[in-house]
Amino acid sequence: MAKFTKLGGLLAGAAFAVSGALTGAAAFAADYTLTISSWAPPTHGINAAMWPKFIEMVEEATDGKVTAELKLGIAPPPAQMDLIMDGAADASIIFHGYQPGRFVATKLIELPGYEGSAEAASVAYWRTYEAHLAAAKEHRGVKLIALHTHGPAQLHSSEAVTSLDAIEGMKVRIPGGVGGDVGAALGATGIQVPAPKVYETLASKAADGVVMPMESRKGFKLTEVAQNVYELPGGLYRGSFAFIMNEDTFADLPEDLQAALEEKVFGEPLSRAIGAIWDDIDATGRAATEETEGNAINMASEADLATFADMATAIQAKVIEEVSAAGIDGQAAYDMIKAEMAAN
Repeated sequence: MAKFTKLGGLLAGAAFAVSGALTGAAAFAADYTLTISSWAPPTHGINAAMWPKFIEMVEEATDGKVTAELKLGIAPPPAQMDLIMDGAADASIIFHGYQPGRFVATKLIELPGYEGSAEAASVAYWRTYEAHLAAAKEHRGVKLIALHTHGPAQLHSSEAVTSLDAIEGMKVRIPGGVGGDVGAALGATGIQVPAPKVYETLASKAADGVVMPMESRKGFKLTEVAQNVYELPGGLYRGSFAFIMNEDTFADLPEDLQAALEEKVFGEPLSRAIGAIWDDIDATGRAATEETEGNAINMASEADLATFADMATAIQAKVIEEVSAAGIDGQAAYDMIKAEMAAN
């Protein structure tokens, strides 16, 4: 227990706590309090809904013996993996695309062309990870406790974009991973900045647009600086995330609590729960767009959908080849994701 309380004290001056599912009474009663590091804005769905759901599930599974405290601002998004490996916090969320070269197998879930919700994608992702992707050992050094995707990513810009070819030459904030492959195929000039920086990047005109899911309309206040959305059903790609935990932190818990977390929280249960939350916040972002004066959603034409489908096929083949080169049966994993999504 000493490790957990000591860690909370060390981080108290580095960040601030966000209230959510955790109450002061629950924290006091718990035997173990985990420190969560998160990099999204306080009101973003990751912090307002996903981490509180995690805390709720953990408390329920352990009869209140384990809880957690959410802290923001400890480190920027790309540093979260190393932060958890070093034990500076107990749990965090990472976006795989922020660390190019470190993750390859995770790119499979990001591919354009999948049909289905973020919940279905997240469940398919975890099942395919267990069957195929785990062999790549890309999360070595941390305990992987969930995998999920965001909803379909769309183009958000201040000036209206109404056709696919208009993207060529635009300066667009695009994350790494498959998002970068899509941007290159569209002829955009890619600008890589972490999600918390997109508002100022657009406000300063350093970028003409950003490619993000619909939740960003509210989560990152894009209704103010990117009044237009160019939407393709299924999106340009899906982002890949992981919830991770320090291995020593987990090992220091009593065996009965470890077993409860493994059975009732970690893996598919948590992946499904946070995927479903993403679907909800995507709907909230769409509603915010429809309700905000001066905002518009411009749907891609049938001709553009056909053009993008050809691009997607080429990107799929490229990524499957990359994953296969990493020692995974890329085609089998891709086929499993599609089948699992179709079944959910």
